Amino acid sequence: MSDNQTALLHHQHMIACRHCDLLQAEVPLQRDSDAHCVRCGALLYRGAGKRLEWMLALTLGSAVLLVVSNLFPIAELQVQGAYNSTTLAGTVVALADQGRPLVAVLVLLTTILIPALELVALLYMLVPLRLGRVTLDLPLAFRLLLMLHPWSMMEVFLLAILVTLVKLADIATIVPGISLWSFAALIVLFTGISATFSVRDFWTWVAERGQDGEGGRAGADASAAGMQGQG
Repeated sequence: MSDNQTALLHHQHMIACRHCDLLQAEVPLQRDSDAHCVRCGALLYRGAGKRLEWMLALTLGSAVLLVVSNLFPIAELQVQGAYNSTTLAGTVVALADQGRPLVAVLVLLTTILIPALELVALLYMLVPLRLGRVTLDLPLAFRLLLMLHPWSMMEVFLLAILVTLVKLADIATIVPGISLWSFAALIVLFTGISATFSVRDFWTWVAERGQDGEGGRAGADASAAGMQGQG
């Protein structure tokens, strides 16, 4: 490699393809455009990512919907004048009372606790960034987020609820509750967060607020592909 090529590499940001490991120089992109690997054609990064404020708004909206989903009934059943309703937490208790503790624990973790922890981790990172600061434990929170994300299975739980309600429709009058609609909206927002989350943009926001961010990025870039591929 010539001295001119070496000097050029030092002045350019380099990115390695996650599929073939080819090291390539980053180039500026227009909004809604993509950069692909010249060797294997895999997606490297997208141009003009979402603004920090937009990601924060999605996260705050998800947090509000998660609270609403846990406070109000999922649905109300009317059978021969008798009324019955339950919340998300109520379904966990009902499963435990029916002798299914393992299923109850799985529902509790995958539909309530893990999504809540994901939102807490996101807010813990994004709110200080919006205020112009970088939290000291940001790399740890970032890794925690990536570790939790594959275990969030709210859409599976929603599908199970819908199947159950359809089966009960022949023997009872079912009135969907506020929680059911808010839970469905929560899944849509969560999917939006997962689909638009960009590790490249995230560490750019960190760097813009006075911290290099490479210490946390080194251990998180490889795992980040998992979050971008989920949702």
